[in-house]
Amino acid sequence: MVFNQLTETVGKAFVFDRIRPHLRSYLLKAGIVGVPYTLFGLLFWLSIIPVSVLFIFFGWHYILTLQQGIIIQFILALTVWMVVHFAVLFAIILVIYLYLDLKIFDRTKKMEAVLPDFLRMVSENLKGGMPFEKALWGSIRPEFGILANEVMLSAKKVITGQDVDDALKSFTEKYDSPMMRRSFDLIIEGMKGGGKTADVIDRVIETIEETKELKEEMAATNLSYAIFVVIIVLFVAPGLFTLSFQFLTVLQGISGKISTATGGAESGAALPINFGNISIEPAVFQSFSINALLVISFFSSLMISIMQKGSIKAGVKYIPILMIASHVIYRVMMVVANSVFSGFIA
Repeated sequence: MVFNQLTETVGKAFVFDRIRPHLRSYLLKAGIVGVPYTLFGLLFWLSIIPVSVLFIFFGWHYILTLQQGIIIQFILALTVWMVVHFAVLFAIILVIYLYLDLKIFDRTKKMEAVLPDFLRMVSENLKGGMPFEKALWGSIRPEFGILANEVMLSAKKVITGQDVDDALKSFTEKYDSPMMRRSFDLIIEGMKGGGKTADVIDRVIETIEETKELKEEMAATNLSYAIFVVIIVLFVAPGLFTLSFQFLTVLQGISGKISTATGGAESGAALPINFGNISIEPAVFQSFSINALLVISFFSSLMISIMQKGSIKAGVKYIPILMIASHVIYRVMMVVANSVFSGFIA
């Protein structure tokens, strides 16, 4: 009980009053009701562990090497601790923000997927003689998931006295979805114009379905480019790095043998081939290859996401898949190449 109160107090201390309304609305987009102050406080206390490790093994050792007075060492230690702690907290906040942003994006896509079915049911209710408000609320079904919950929240706002137009606009402005915003804006304008709202909704449904078909055709057109990028990441890049490593190893072995063979020769004798000094170590090149593959896999995942989904956020799931696959294939190629090229330097 005391621990929960302590963590909640610390969490509230780091969330200023002026940003609490914005944070609350942002969390509502991700489906989180209420600000989790206890979680924020718990993360603050847990962040002390990596900060302590970094400070003890790196910061304190550096401060001792300066050989200053006790007061200066104390000031430096306090400064280093605060800088490292704020850096760790910033990293934690960044990870939480990315997680919430992806969750909001996923919720938005789920609502866009069921929007045509929801509007189709609203249109059927209107054709059955219901007024728009009742047709809208009567279309709420559990299978519509997040969209049903958001429309229900808009219904509660209407019950408390807010206009239907304002309630729907606040709902569409809540999420970054041009599809939902344009669809409900057209419906609202159709209602204000006095036309048949059911016909307007049917036209909106047709437009949404045509847009989805165009996106699918674009994704199918770009599929060959996406496959080409995948082949480069999974096979071409690991293969080139493997061959380069083997070439470096063979060249280093041959250079060492030539140096040994000519070590006792007279100074006047010289071979027509001069390899020079090979400054790159194979182990260093292998580390570079692994890091380069990770970077290539990361940006290739973003490229594939843009080509297939039209958004970077939709391709985050491809990043670990390509990274792990390219690394595994690189390791397999290295094992095979070592067995093949081992005879060149034997």
